[in-house]
Amino acid sequence: MKDADRSGDESLAEVFWSVARRLRHMTHETLEPIGITPGQSRAVAVLMRHGVMRLSELSDHLRIAPRSTTEVVDGLQERGLVERRPDPADRRATLVALTDAGQATAEAIRAARHAEAERFFAGLDAEDRETLGRILRTLRP
Repeated sequence: MKDADRSGDESLAEVFWSVARRLRHMTHETLEPIGITPGQSRAVAVLMRHGVMRLSELSDHLRIAPRSTTEVVDGLQERGLVERRPDPADRRATLVALTDAGQATAEAIRAARHAEAERFFAGLDAEDRETLGRILRTLRP
């Protein structure tokens, strides 16, 4: 590979990581008034999208270790946003479900994230947004 090609790839990667850091920072700011962490927000979104599930399934969706999932769910349960239930199909397994307060929080997060995205991408016209979306969906695993 030519040096110019390598430096171009590094430059693109650096720009990408810079944008990702900025978006992550905005997400923290957006979630702060709701009083929820980004990890908890992801768990709430998964439960909103998929409904009641085992802790192990939630771990798989979040792509985090089961112990980390337990910590996330503990924090959500302390706030009354989720509840644990025994799994009637397997006594050893635990189900987790959003409470009414959890569903309301999920809606608040969704609205806040939508407003955040509108601000973040405001400098792009519709065609650029479509192109960026296509490229990012191509890169996403």
